[in-house]
Parts: sequence; structure tokens; C-alpha cells
Amino acid sequence: MQGSEPPALPDYAERVLEVTERIPPGRVLTYGDVAEWLAGESDRPSGGPRQVGRALALYGGGVPWWRVVRADGVPLPGREARALERYRTEGTPLRRGRTPSRDAPEPPPRLDLRRARWDGSGAAAED
Repeated sequence: MQGSEPPALPDYAERVLEVTERIPPGRVLTYGDVAEWLAGESDRPSGGPRQVGRALALYGGGVPWWRVVRADGVPLPGREARALERYRTEGTPLRRGRTPSRDAPEPPPRLDLRRARWDGSGAAAED
């Protein structure tokens, strides 16, 4: 299909990407945090954490996707190395991962959500 335009970005996905772009370097929000943010900002339909993850998986390549994380602080499976490189570059607080047993290999670091979680301060809404 020559000359056809790419499909329009769904409104919800666009809103997820906008929130993701607001997160400062070295800080994170969970998928649930982003869903709450979107639910509280307007009367438009919103989704939950899974819908946030889906929007980032499909459309988030151009935004700092690594700043939206799982609630347990474990880096996104399959993207651990790329995410950890970004966290270290940005100075995102990390902590040692939990080792399930003495014989298990050292797990990757986890995000220290208590220190890394962003509270939304300084986020000016762009109208």
C-alpha cells in the first residue's frame, strides 16, 4: 500500500507516552502509577497497569520506556541488560536482587522503588 499513512496512535497510548516522557532521569513510575495518573487527569476512558504495559510495548520505543517499571522493582524480562545500563547511566537507585537459594546465581539488581519512585513533582502539564 504505497502512500498510505501509518495508523493513528490510539489516544490512550498517546497519553501513556506523554506521562512516560515527563518522568525525570533517575526516577521511575510503576505501570500502576501511570494508570492512576491517567485516571486522575481527565474524564477520558483509562486502563490499568496491563494496558499501560501494552501501550509501551507497542508504541514506546521512542520514549524512556525503562522509567516505567514493574511494582516489584525487577527489570523488564528480556530487556534487563538494556534497562540496567540506562539505570546506571541515569543514577537510578538500585539494590541487590534477592537470591532464592545459596546455589542460585546472583540475580540482577532491582530498582530501589522507595528511593527511585517519582512523586510527579515538577511535572508541568502541557496544554
